[in-house]
Amino acid sequence: MSQLLLIRHGQATPFEADTDRLSELGERQARAVGAYLKAGGIVPTLVLHGPLVRQRRSAELATGAGWPEAHLDSRLAEYDGDGLIRRLAPLLAERDAEFAELMNDFDIRRDSPDRNRYFQHMLEHLTNSYLSGYVTHPDVESWAAFRSRVRAALADMLDAGGGQTVLAFTSGGVIGLMVASVLHAPDASALGLNWRVKNASLTRLTFGGGRVSLDSFNETAHLSEGLMSWR
Repeated sequence: MSQLLLIRHGQATPFEADTDRLSELGERQARAVGAYLKAGGIVPTLVLHGPLVRQRRSAELATGAGWPEAHLDSRLAEYDGDGLIRRLAPLLAERDAEFAELMNDFDIRRDSPDRNRYFQHMLEHLTNSYLSGYVTHPDVESWAAFRSRVRAALADMLDAGGGQTVLAFTSGGVIGLMVASVLHAPDASALGLNWRVKNASLTRLTFGGGRVSLDSFNETAHLSEGLMSWR
């Protein structure tokens, strides 16, 4: 049997001008992932990362001596979160008074200590509309296109020969969709799973002989309390 480890990138910087880089905490989280895998005797046969800086940098910090060079797979990119906020959110606010109120609540608290809570409320409403196709924009990858490329990446990783250990450094939405696909769950489940995926967590799949099983989801035993974060 072979195993696939899906690793969410370390904490990024979602509320700063440059959202696609690791924070100092995110770099520590990525190093903790690598140390944990090495201590557990994990020797990957293939290491992949998505095209985002936070995904690539997490792979770089976690990769150990004797591991194969990490390779880019652009299909492991997250859905276009910036596009959702910049392009789709204004469109949805024009159509949906409840969402417009959620946007306003977040804007008021953008610099407050509890901003994450208000941002999450707004984001969940927005992503549900994105998934359903209620709001679209030509410059924002559709949910259907996102789902198609992620499932194609998963299929290719599961096509590896026997005895392989594959590491994929990616993002919460990708992990949520891959787990939902393995469980034959509806698309809405992918978003529900996405919200639970902590930074630098591990999700393990075992595969071989045309079968794939979910062994664990969102492991954080390698992260001390001070290294825990969702966003």
